[in-house]
Amino acid sequence: MALDLAGDLAGRRKPAELKAALARVQRSVAAVDRGGVDAWLALGSRIFDGGVPGGAQRPRRLRAMPPSAGDLLDPEQSHGDVLVQVTGADKRAVREAAERVVGRAAGWRVRWRVDGFRDENRVEDGKGLSRNPFHFTEGFGNPGTEREVVDRAVVRRGQGEPDWAVGGSYQVVRIVRFATELWDKDSVREQERIIGRRRDGRWLDGTPVGEQPGFAADPDGRATPLDSHVRRAAPDRRNPPPLVRRSYNYDRGSGDRGLVFSCFQRDLATGFEAVQKRLEGEAMAKYVLTTGGGYFFVPPPGDAWIDGLFAQATGNA
Repeated sequence: MALDLAGDLAGRRKPAELKAALARVQRSVAAVDRGGVDAWLALGSRIFDGGVPGGAQRPRRLRAMPPSAGDLLDPEQSHGDVLVQVTGADKRAVREAAERVVGRAAGWRVRWRVDGFRDENRVEDGKGLSRNPFHFTEGFGNPGTEREVVDRAVVRRGQGEPDWAVGGSYQVVRIVRFATELWDKDSVREQERIIGRRRDGRWLDGTPVGEQPGFAADPDGRATPLDSHVRRAAPDRRNPPPLVRRSYNYDRGSGDRGLVFSCFQRDLATGFEAVQKRLEGEAMAKYVLTTGGGYFFVPPPGDAWIDGLFAQATGNA
């Protein structure tokens, strides 16, 4: 869910008041991050607009998520001052934890919220897998070790980011509505050619799921179409996109169902944005519509980042 500053704070955004508000919501999130519930806070670009002096304090790549080709972003379901994500195996515990965050974080209001779930959620070879509403398994492109996850997703020193942001990560969230009725009218074979994999993850050229396909040996796309999703997203499977995915299905009823796409990366330009540019014109485009979401920055663990963020705010309270 995304939260916005409420009341007088929404207009004034003085550094001292903003710092106190962020500290409150950070404490609220930390209080529920236990007992089978994982929760974290991420900052939206608007939190930096007119409130924190010193341009170096803003994460270098953080801005409002621009619409990609074919998007229809609903302003009421997009962006936000902060993102709060609460996950866990027990739906009731997750729901109650989210309500506690909102109840304890004085000065904040819910901007938008979406509840997600992971069908057939499991871990294979260190990769978190699940089945999406198009009946295909998600997550095969993720790294299988913690070291690889850190390498793709965690901000390092020397990237030009402010000191307080080192150890954090850029998170992209996109609420993608799936045209499941239209999709299900296609044959499984056609669906697999649109995705570029079998439903169980095997490659169309016969390569086993745990190995890399020979796209170079298929320059005309006879085995795997050139406009298939996986081929557009990662044309060189030996050099995968530097991001880590963790998405969730959603179902709001009345045919509104799809994917809450989420990914983490050290750099938005080389991660999500590079992939999204390649996906323009893919065969799957007519079956999906992105209606909301945003760009956010997940601070490093703990709360020391709050003091670091406001280090230049002296004399501006």
